Amino acid sequence: MEKKLYLVETVSMFRMRYVIEAKDPTHAEDEVVCNTGDLAEFSQKHIDECITSTRELTQEEYIKLFDVDNDYLASWQQEQKFKMINKIDYEEDSSNG
Repeated sequence: MEKKLYLVETVSMFRMRYVIEAKDPTHAEDEVVCNTGDLAEFSQKHIDECITSTRELTQEEYIKLFDVDNDYLASWQQEQKFKMINKIDYEEDSSNG
């Protein structure tokens, strides 16, 4: 069976923690919500990754999408771009049962 390219889009969820000194808990919450990116992160934990969509791609669609999503790598040769594809080794998987 011939393998095809599939674009699998996901949303990844993290539990983030910040420690904020404030006069009131709502002020601390506002600081997080209105923050411009300069809060020191206390910790994070990956919670889940949910698949939002999956669709087949041609090689031409892959290259176009690669260049849009990674415009800073658009100058790469196609060979380099195709190395970013994750491949399932079915022969190895079938030997495990």
